[in-house]
Amino acid sequence: MEWKLAEEQEAYRDTLREWLTDVAPLDRVREWSDGGDRRAFADRMAADGWLGVGVAEELGGQGGGVVELALTAEALGRAVAPNSSWLATMLAVPALGAMPDRTAAWLCPAEAPPAPVELDVSPDGALTGTVPRVLAGSEVSAFVVAVSTQAGLELRRVEVDDSVSRSDRQLLDRTRTVADLTLDATSSIKLDADAERAIASSVDLCAVLLAADALGAMERMLELAVGYSLQRRQFGVPIGSFQAMKHAAATIEVDVEASRSAVYYAAASLEAGLGEASLHAAAVKSQVTAAAARAADSALTMHGAIGYTWEHDLHLFYKRAQLDAHLAGTAAEWNERIARGLALVG
Repeated sequence: MEWKLAEEQEAYRDTLREWLTDVAPLDRVREWSDGGDRRAFADRMAADGWLGVGVAEELGGQGGGVVELALTAEALGRAVAPNSSWLATMLAVPALGAMPDRTAAWLCPAEAPPAPVELDVSPDGALTGTVPRVLAGSEVSAFVVAVSTQAGLELRRVEVDDSVSRSDRQLLDRTRTVADLTLDATSSIKLDADAERAIASSVDLCAVLLAADALGAMERMLELAVGYSLQRRQFGVPIGSFQAMKHAAATIEVDVEASRSAVYYAAASLEAGLGEASLHAAAVKSQVTAAAARAADSALTMHGAIGYTWEHDLHLFYKRAQLDAHLAGTAAEWNERIARGLALVG
């Protein structure tokens, strides 16, 4: 099946790609990744009006839906642009019930999808405890956290103040960030959203957006590998003329096109509220991120020794794809979700 975007969606995708080419060229991405302030990109994204695209106007966004969010994630992955705070904020919207006036994130470990965490909750709602490896933990200004109280599972909003300490952890993929957070009697506000429903919505959205990001990175790695294979010569001919190189490129191309249709369908399924939308989301998180990780290995092999160097751009996309395969859970973990959803296991 080939997915067809609406004309306005294609226009949005093309305009965003042009903006990213201007604002986030690879040399600037390298500067941000090598110690620069990644928040400069997030600030520019918000100032230029991209942050709220995909969030309904009645929720304070720019309009659009999950398909537009997937298009944004794909473009960010294709540009390897810093996107931790954008992704984290979009995932927090179902719990907040509106587009926040500042960046926000779920207070939970990045290696798992949004879920409740263990924190001490005082009678007045103050939170105490440590949560490791929070996505965009050092970048955002507020957090949504699911905690167990005597009244049951609750969602609470936490504003960053002097009672919150944050310690960065460095990832191999330096376009994304995680940090350990420690709360010391930090005040929180109870949110009205249904906790279980908000968590489920954020989990599904997380799966689709990470798959879309991986799709963008995979597409760009294919372009880099094919371009290099047409330039590099061996035995007097371009290495792209060798059958092994053609087969490797064709395999990645098949994965790219299959992944594109799957990601857009899963996004549309979530937007429409289809009964099996969660299964569609889990499928693309599992299959597309795994395909992108395989494509990264193939692209590296096609580049030969130069692909291993820091100076070549391939490593930026390689690390991006590999992290997408592990953020919010591995393919095996998401396959387990699918199996439980289809009642294939107990």
